[in-house]
Amino acid sequence: MEDSKKITSFNQLQVWQSAQEWAVLIYKITKTFSKDELYGITSQVRRSATSVSANIAEGFGRRTNNDKLHFYTMAYGSVLETQNFLYLSQKLEYIDENQLRDLIDMGTSVQRLLNAFMRPLKNA
Repeated sequence: MEDSKKITSFNQLQVWQSAQEWAVLIYKITKTFSKDELYGITSQVRRSATSVSANIAEGFGRRTNNDKLHFYTMAYGSVLETQNFLYLSQKLEYIDENQLRDLIDMGTSVQRLLNAFMRPLKNA
């Protein structure tokens, strides 16, 4: 799951840290989106991106493996939702191909970390 040192807070988790970095980058990039989209795709992609780390944090605080898995699964779904909005953003020409590829790659990295993080809970 994580290094051998004892994890005592969600913000020590690599998966949470990566999800936060991804959300921060998405916030920065969406500052350039059309102001007409502030309550549209800009809001949607920001909310789904921030939901990833929020669900990881909430899951960390849960007591049972099933509760933890529920929130980590929600985080995984939010990664996919965010990637969906990123593809749409590229089609709407708010981001270019390189930005899309970099953001999708970061999201895929978060997915992999989440999968590795959830695996021991699924097998418990």
